[in-house]
Amino acid sequence: MPDKLIPGPDHPITVEPNPARVVVKAGEKTIADTTRAQVLREASYPPVQYIPLEDVDLAMLSPTEHRTHCPYKGDASYYSLAAVPDGENAVWVYEDPYDAVAPIKGHVAFYPDRVEIEEVG
Repeated sequence: MPDKLIPGPDHPITVEPNPARVVVKAGEKTIADTTRAQVLREASYPPVQYIPLEDVDLAMLSPTEHRTHCPYKGDASYYSLAAVPDGENAVWVYEDPYDAVAPIKGHVAFYPDRVEIEEVG
């Protein structure tokens, strides 16, 4: 089993509800629209918006075989977006995240260079 690391001073991770509405679009198509996003901040990486699956147009997602492992968050599965030219593996989910990031369970994240992610309000 891969190493499991706990966030700490050398690699901080926080997960907090985003009070803003978050809208994810591919061109004119809205892929997700939520007021229940979780913002994950990890070390020096840019913040990531995790959107509840219930607020995502699942018809736009196609599961792929791609998998990755993060020693701080767990194993990620991926989806492709047919509506995006570079949409292969553009969306990921931690279906069973480690306890330190438990609020992202049931949420997906999008690569910001492949879709438009807007915070409203």
